[in-house]
This record gives sequence, C-alpha cells and structure tokens, in this order.
Amino acid sequence: MLNLKNPDLYNNRETSWLQFNTRVLKQALDESLPLLERLKFLAIYGTNLDEFYMIRIAGLKKLFAAGIVVSSADKLTPLQQLREIREYLHQEQQVAEHCLVSILKKLEHEGIKVKDYHELSQGQKHYLNRYFNENIYPVIIPIAVDATHPFPHLNNLSFGLIVKLRDSDNASIERFGIIRVPRVLERFVELENDIYIPIESIVAEHVEDLFPGYSLIKFASFRVTRNADIEIEEEEADDFLEILEEGLKLRRKGAMVRLEVGSDGDEEIVNFFNRHTNVYQDDIFRFHTFLNLSSLWQIVSNKRFAHLLLEPFKTKTLPPLDHSENIFATLEKQDILLFHPYESFDPVVMLIQTAAKDPDVVSIKMTLYRSGKDSPIVKALMGASEAGIQVTVMVELKARFDEENNLIWAKALEKAGAHVIYGIKGFKVHAKATLITKKKNGKLKQYAHLGTGNYNPSTSKIYTDMSYLTSKDEITNDMTRFFHFLTGFSKKGKLNELYMSPSQIKPKILSLIQNEARKKSDGRIIAKLNSLVDEDVIRALYKASQAGVKIDLIVRGICCLKPGIEGVSENIRVISILGKYLEHARAFYFKNDEAGVYISSADWMPRNLTRRIELLTTIKDQKAKEKIVQILKLQCADNSLAHELQSDGSYIKVKHDDIKTINNHLLLEDYVNKVTKASAKESMGTLEQIMSNIFNEENNSAV
Repeated sequence: MLNLKNPDLYNNRETSWLQFNTRVLKQALDESLPLLERLKFLAIYGTNLDEFYMIRIAGLKKLFAAGIVVSSADKLTPLQQLREIREYLHQEQQVAEHCLVSILKKLEHEGIKVKDYHELSQGQKHYLNRYFNENIYPVIIPIAVDATHPFPHLNNLSFGLIVKLRDSDNASIERFGIIRVPRVLERFVELENDIYIPIESIVAEHVEDLFPGYSLIKFASFRVTRNADIEIEEEEADDFLEILEEGLKLRRKGAMVRLEVGSDGDEEIVNFFNRHTNVYQDDIFRFHTFLNLSSLWQIVSNKRFAHLLLEPFKTKTLPPLDHSENIFATLEKQDILLFHPYESFDPVVMLIQTAAKDPDVVSIKMTLYRSGKDSPIVKALMGASEAGIQVTVMVELKARFDEENNLIWAKALEKAGAHVIYGIKGFKVHAKATLITKKKNGKLKQYAHLGTGNYNPSTSKIYTDMSYLTSKDEITNDMTRFFHFLTGFSKKGKLNELYMSPSQIKPKILSLIQNEARKKSDGRIIAKLNSLVDEDVIRALYKASQAGVKIDLIVRGICCLKPGIEGVSENIRVISILGKYLEHARAFYFKNDEAGVYISSADWMPRNLTRRIELLTTIKDQKAKEKIVQILKLQCADNSLAHELQSDGSYIKVKHDDIKTINNHLLLEDYVNKVTKASAKESMGTLEQIMSNIFNEENNSAV
C-alpha cells in the first residue's frame, strides 16, 4: 500500500504560492493584453510580494530562529524553504524588471512617459524645482547619521534615499545620511503631457538643499520591509480593542526582513545601511528600475488612458431583482444565487439598506471582515441602530491589513448604538453572513445572506464571489444559532444545514469526499477554492482518485496536492484561472451527495478549517444548484485563462482548442448582457436554462 504521507506527494506551500505570483507576472508579460492591463498585473505582483515577505518570510524566519525543523507535509525545513525562495525570487526579479522596461518603452508610443529629472527640459526642471520647494521640502525628512545622531527607526515599507556627503569646508570629512520620503507624497510627480517623474529623482537633485554645507558624493534609493504579522496574546487582553491598537503600532517596528536598493547602491552604501539594520545578504535586492512595483497603480489609474485597459464591464442586476418589488417579498417566493461581479452586488447592499428603513424589521445581525473605507453597508447599519432596530455586528479586528479600518467602523457602530463583538477569543471570524428578522402577520420572519466574499461593494466589482439569498426556515434557524454562538458562550455549537468551523466543516468535507470514493468510478467532485493545503483533505482526495473518482479542482493560488501521479492522483486535474477578475469564490459539487452543492467562506487550509469561524452553506434551491454546477463546468472547460498544475509543481498554460476558445470571464459577461437585453418573451425559462443554452452554443463539446 502506498504511503500517502510521503513528502514527495506534496508541493511546498510557499513555493506553490511563488508559482501563483509567477502566473500573475506572466499576465504582465502577455503581449495580447492592453499595456496598462499588463502594468496593473505588475503592480499586483509587487503588492503580493510585499505581503509575502511581511507575513510568510517573516514567519519562516521566526520558525528557523525557534529551532523548528519540520513545519509542513513536504518536510522541508524553514531554512531549506528560505533558500529556495530567495533563489527563486532573485532570478524572477530580472524577469520582472525586464517586463517593466519593456512595458514602459511601449507606453512611450502611447503618450505615457516615465523620466528621470536629468532627462527633462530646462522649463520642466524649473517647474519641478518650484514643486520641490512648495510640496516636498516642507515634509521631507533629512536625517544625519553619526555618533550623535543615531540611525533612525524606519517603519514598514519606508522609502527614501541613502546619501554620502562631503563637508564643503573640509573635503576630508565625509558623512552618511538618510532622507525619508513620507507616504503623503505621491510616488511619481506628474507633469503635463503625461510625464511621470519618480520622486527620488527630484529629491536627489536637491540633497544639498536638505543638507546645507555639504555636497553630494553619491546616493541610492531604498525601501525596507518588516515583519507585519501581529501577535496578540489574547489570554492577557482585558481590552481587545486597546491591545489591537497597540499591536498596529508595533507592526511598524517589526523585525526587518527585506531591503530593496536602487541601481546606484554600491557596496559602500549598502554596507553602511546594513550595519544599522542587519538584513540577511540574500534578502537584499538590488534593482535597476525604480523601487516599489505596487506604486504603478498611480500610472494605471490615469483615466485619460482607460483605452489601454481591458474594456470595463458594467455589472447588472438580473431578474427577479431588477423590478420594484420589495426584496423581502421576492425572497419569500424564491432563493437567489448571485455570481459577482457579473451580477451586481447592489441587491445585497439594497437588502441591508431596505431592512434598515423598514419599521417592521426587529433586528439585523451581521459579520464584517473587510468592508472597505466608505461602506454603504456600515452606514445603513448605523442608521438602523439609530432608528431603534437591534443591530448586532461581529467586526473582525484581526482581518490582516484591515485592522485599522475595522477599528474605525467598530467605534462608529458602537457610537450609533449597535452591539459590536470584537472577535472570538482564539479564532478569526471569517464567515460572511447576514440575518434579518422582521414582523410579518403577527409572526417573526427571517431573511439571510450567505456569501463567499466580503461585504465590500468596491472589491465585489473585481472579485468573483457568490451570494446566496434565502428565507428558508432551515437556513435562517441555523443562522440564529450561529449568531447566538458568536454573541454568547458555547463550546458545542452545532448547525444542521450550515456547517461551522472549527468543529464541523472539515469532518463534513472529508465525509463528502469519502462518500464519492465509495461510488468509485461513478464518483465525481468539482471544487473551486483559493488554496488547498490541508493534509487530511489532500489524502482523502488521493484515496478518492485511487478509487476511480474523477476530480476537478479549480484552485487559484496555493495547491499542495500533486495531480497526475500514477497510482495516487491520475484522476485529479488542477487548474488555476487568472484573468480580468480575481477568482475568489469557494463552491463545491459532489455528485452522489443528497444536497450535492455547497458554497463556503473557507478554503481547504488548516487555518480555515481549524483556526477560524467559517461557514459551509448547503444550497437548498434546485435552480441555484444548477447555476453553480454550470459555472463550475464552464471554468473547468476554460482554455484561455486556465493554467494546469503538473505533477512536478509547475504550471502550463492550457492551450486553445483549434475550434473553440473558451474564456469563462468573457462568456459570463456575455451571458449577463444577453439576459439583460432579452425581452420578457425571449426570457422564457429560467436564467439557468438561458445560461446553459449559451454555454452549449459556445463550448458544447468541452463541457
């Protein structure tokens, strides 16, 4: 019998993530995409890499320092992982820089130019000199470093210049200094005619204004990355709000894990800087282009060049939510499954706004993980509370990188009179759920929203997620129990139609996989998720494959399972879809299960299954089930945006069919547009039948 714990059967989590980010970089390299679309993917690549260093590399360093030898199913030690990652990233940096240079050169032909100060005309230099004096000089921070001036603390993602100076009165005296460029200043200064000047290029020309009496010998730009993972000792936290606020301050002071240096950074400059910061040599990256790829968003967002992006899609509200009938009345007649961003997130916002103004609504209960900065949903909740409706909101203060924003909303909700829960001790609450209770004919009636994504109208336009709206008692009764668990004390919370982690989701998933395995070659699984890491789930999938079950996995990011291994996983296919939208939904189809179709807030990772409060939702409505299965089958058939995982951990772009090109993003846009334009007569039949007809026309042989 094969040993399914053999480390050779597992991809390393970190290197699998690197492969994902490489797929993002490949989008930037794709010459079939518009230029600013390519630049956008390069910005995403850089942002992803920043977070990877702040969290994952920082974590591996801590494991290594703690002497932990084995931390994952592949059995690689933290040190082995760090070595592989560093080698991978130093090689890939050259690809990213070449990509940036190539895109910028082509953008020049379109009218967008990135230039250094010394490349400008005298008139442009004169303008920038005035701009420096009026806008940069008052806020820039020149810092001398010597025996009486200690090296400054540099916050996470601090950016600036390292300078070497000579005393104008005594040429034998040379000194080093730091110029910090505050984040309030834009990364590029924009001139007329769409010329972008990197701010360090302007600052470098005025170093001697910042250090009077000294002349500039040389300089280099720098950027630092620190450990940004907040550790909260909850056992000692009497006031969770207070300790989180303190943790946010400490994040800025975490251990330095990466140093990026500009092309002028010679050994002397780097050594000076590193004597004070002590960054490991292999975590120092020297760039020949400008630092901070994530800052490219400033150029991407130039509205005058929107034609250099993919054509934007206007999300639609489809029947039955496109008419004036009260949304509660609609939900009493039928369940609704929305697939964002093709179908608008507005009905979800409208549900909460309608409830907030309805005099018959008794209570609104909701979980908030990431809600955005200007949230209409939070404003509606505040209005509802002020109007006397009982509002209970679970605001997850531990939502990484959104803690500060969530603190602001939590305080505002409390001020409006809402009952705010600041997390559950020992767990993150990642579930996406809303429960509305209102009076109807002398009784209480409840309405629910369960989703795979956050209550954030902004990201709902670029993330693919699913929303399930229902008034079915079996669902809403479970949600009542769920919110009682969040607000009260319970060690034995059990739901019936919903499944809650940390106690229920993993056993349910394992049971569903095992049930398909018992059906052998008649078994069928399609699972769509962001990451697959959990060893027990992977082993269950391996066993199902060995039994003959056909398994399709649509995994956007990390996948530690290796498909295509003879005798283990030859019946498993894994694809990753990258394109116009960020694939974020979690949806599952199990052919031989009575319910058959589920959506979830949880990925198949240990953190989601054992260390978070998540929900797995049984889809009760037949039309909604059919719609989800159609979407899953369409994505499995994609041969335009899909990359297929190989047994060695690499990914290969799925080739176009000679007859049909199947781009699921464009097909879904087309579906929504056709439904919107159809008259009542043409719309005979269900939305799912219309979708099925479109897909069969486009890719009947593939689905």
